[in-house]
Parts: sequence; C-alpha cells; structure tokens
Amino acid sequence: MDKEKLLKLLEKDGDMTLEEIAEQLGADMRDVAAQIDKYKETGVLLGVHAKVDWEKTKREYVTAMIELKVQPTRGHGFDAIAERLVNYPEIKSLYLMSGGYDIWMLIEGRSLREVAMFVAKKIAPMEGVKSTGTHFVLTKYKDEGITFGGRKADTRRLYSYD
Repeated sequence: MDKEKLLKLLEKDGDMTLEEIAEQLGADMRDVAAQIDKYKETGVLLGVHAKVDWEKTKREYVTAMIELKVQPTRGHGFDAIAERLVNYPEIKSLYLMSGGYDIWMLIEGRSLREVAMFVAKKIAPMEGVKSTGTHFVLTKYKDEGITFGGRKADTRRLYSYD
C-alpha cells in the first residue's frame, strides 16, 4: 500500500469510505483501516475536518490574519510564546515564519471589534510580543485547495485591438 498516497487521499477528502480508499490504493480494506488507526495512534493523522463555506450560512464572524514580532526567550526560542498562544480558542492557525515577522496566526471572532480587542488586550500586552499587524479577511476565494463561493473559471477570451 502506498502510505503517502493514503495520507494525500485523506487530506484531500476525509469523507471517503474505507472501500473508496482501498479501491483507489488497490489495497485491502482491513489493511487501510489498520494503517489509518496506526496514523491516529502515532499522531500522524491529527483529525479530519469538513471545509464549510460560512458565507452561505447565517453565521456572522470575522477572520483576521495577525503578524507578530516577538522576542525569543533564552533556552526556548519562539516555542515559549507559541505554547501560550495555542491555548486561545480564537486562534485557528499558528505558524513560526521567516521574513519580516516571526509568528503568523489566523483568528476568528464575531465582529471586527471583538477581534481588535482580543489582539489589543490579550496578544499585544503578552510578554515577548514587540509588535502586531492585523489584516482582516474581506473575501475568501480559496482555502487549503478548496475554492469558495461556487465561482467558475473565467472562460471568456481575451481580445486585443492593437
């Protein structure tokens, strides 16, 4: 069984049945189930999540991308601040980055004000945080390889009158 292909199938569509996965891999369903269980036990497979287009529901929320410049601590580097940040349920994603800032996070709240207050009262005053940059998401077109809003490819032809 191609284990990398199994993980790619699960990552792309975690809703596939064992039968569908086994068929695509040319493997026995019991072997596929055993491998998936092994991935769960060892922490390779962390979860399977549905991607929801919240724009098509009545849920009101705001998404923001936050950049942090932080002061790493001796002996722990950036991990100490990351360990504090992961405990906030508002933070959906958290990454150590290279470039102009150190940490990038994706957060959600019910309003612009709620997100702004979260950053101002919880994140900015945190020991080790030197500066923050907040960017609010206006429209989500694509996320983790999934296109949102039922948009179709533009099939119009380009004409030039040169």
